[in-house]
Amino acid sequence: MMFPVRCFSCGTVVSEVYGEYHERLTNGEKSDEILDDLDITKYCCRRMFASHRLHNDKDLFDDVMEYK
Repeated sequence: MMFPVRCFSCGTVVSEVYGEYHERLTNGEKSDEILDDLDITKYCCRRMFASHRLHNDKDLFDDVMEYK
């Protein structure tokens, strides 16, 4: 699944920092430290990052497209 543009709860735009978050996460940094550094402080917005599925550097969309 593609990363949402806005937080489902509060409507804050969260997609603008996803690229940096994903890059730093794959480099081995801790998720909570990255979100603190990116100034993502609301728990609802943090949930958007924590619950997003990373699967071998490809989106879930690619997996779903295999099944018609």
